[in-house]
Amino acid sequence: MNKKDILNAAITCLQEEADSIRNLSKDISIKFYEIIKVIINCKGKCILTGVGKSGHIAAKIAATLASTGTPSFYINPLDAYHGDLGMIDSKDIIIAISNSGNTDELVRIIPQLLHKKIILITMTSNPDSLLSKYSTFNLNVTVEKESDPLNLVPTTSTTAALAMGDAIACALIVARQFKAEDFALNHPGGTLGKRLLGKVKDYMVTTHLPLGSIHNTIEESLFKISSGGLGILIVVDNNNNFVGLISDGDIRRIFQKYREKAFSMKIEGYINKKGICVSPETFLIDAEKIFSDKKIATIVVLNEEQKPIGVIESKSIHF
Repeated sequence: MNKKDILNAAITCLQEEADSIRNLSKDISIKFYEIIKVIINCKGKCILTGVGKSGHIAAKIAATLASTGTPSFYINPLDAYHGDLGMIDSKDIIIAISNSGNTDELVRIIPQLLHKKIILITMTSNPDSLLSKYSTFNLNVTVEKESDPLNLVPTTSTTAALAMGDAIACALIVARQFKAEDFALNHPGGTLGKRLLGKVKDYMVTTHLPLGSIHNTIEESLFKISSGGLGILIVVDNNNNFVGLISDGDIRRIFQKYREKAFSMKIEGYINKKGICVSPETFLIDAEKIFSDKKIATIVVLNEEQKPIGVIESKSIHF
């Protein structure tokens, strides 16, 4: 094996596939916008189909659309020809993927689609193909060549089709004003589900909270912070209402400034009364953003009466 040739083959593949995707963006026009409008207004389902490698791409696009608010599924055109056409309704939309645009298994179902007056969107590299001719809309996914050394294996062409499918999905997300919460409902399991559906109340610490009074001295506060192990002291009033925070960094700065005098000083004048707090109903993904934006490691959790009931640490929600 020649190491240089092997590495060059990999680099060439990536560069040519990247170039093919960049070229696709030049053809995004009013026709693409009309396709998005048609899909948005569809009263049925968006059905993806294709043969071979294009079939795998179609299945992936169907899954992406389904998870982002467009009811979709993949159907094998051979199965459609043998009975599964009954799964397709006149209210549905078909997106058919074929590099040549003349794939026999797809061409054979065109008469049935025309009979049902189904909108047909195609992705082909041949605008003069049969699929393109009979489609309502044809998306041009032409590539100069396949990126494999033999120019035979579906590589660049399937990448282009997949990228066009992602472009459709992204445009639909914007058109539908699809939000993270909507996405979460379709992904309840695993790490993603925890981040999007999980709430602070499920991960917060509720025991041995480092609580202190506005009347505490700096020395007393230091011991409370150390015993709490969270780097902060949650300061409350006589009714246990949240007043603010003081951190171990605040304590250090006070000692640097006042030396021995700091021990007996009251913390009241050094409390951060704008400490970051959240509700127990706050979604973890929102808490993550606070941790990132504010560059903090701990957030106090307050109930409706503004009393501290827990803390959430950034490390506890890094899945």
